[in-house]
Amino acid sequence: MKLYRDNTALIIVDIQGKLAHLMHEKESLFRNVQRMIDGAGVLGLPIVWAEQNPGGLGPTIEEIAAHLQGHEPVEKMCFSCAQSESFMEKLKATGRKNVLLTGIETHICVFQTARDLLEAGYGVQVVVDAVSSRTAQNKAIGIERMRLAGALPTCTEMALYELLGEAGGPEFKEILKIIK
Repeated sequence: MKLYRDNTALIIVDIQGKLAHLMHEKESLFRNVQRMIDGAGVLGLPIVWAEQNPGGLGPTIEEIAAHLQGHEPVEKMCFSCAQSESFMEKLKATGRKNVLLTGIETHICVFQTARDLLEAGYGVQVVVDAVSSRTAQNKAIGIERMRLAGALPTCTEMALYELLGEAGGPEFKEILKIIK
C-alpha cells in the first residue's frame, strides 16, 4: 500500500492527561506525533483526532494539542475509534481510504482501531515511533498484532518522505525543517 497525499489521513488516538505522561519513551512519542501533525499540515492531509472519555482521562496534552489548532477532537467511550459513529463519519468525510495511525496505547486503543479499520476496508500504516504503551512489551505486542492483522509498520520520516515523493521545492524544505 503506497501512501499518496490525496488518499491518506492522519489519525491521532487518545494522547491525554496523566496517562500520556506514563508512556514508554514519552518524549520521543510526543516529538514524533508533533512531527506527524506538522508534516500533515505541510502536505495537506486531513487529521482526525480522538479523545477517550475526556471527562475521566482529561484532554489531549498541551504538547500535542498546541499542534492541532483548527482541529476539534472526536470524543469517544469505545476503545476502537472505528466503533465511534462520530469518528467514522469524520473519517469518511475526508474521502481517504488509507490512514496513518498514531497515539496511545498501542496494545489497546491503537490496536483495536487498526483492526477495525482494516476490517472496514481501510489501508492502515502504524507509525511505530509515534505510538506507545506504558511498557515496551505492550507496545511491541500491539505492533505485532496490528502487523499480523494486515497493518503495515512505518515511522515518521518514512511516512513523510513517502508522501512527499521527491526532494526540492518549498514542501521538501518544510518537511526537512520538521524532521531535523
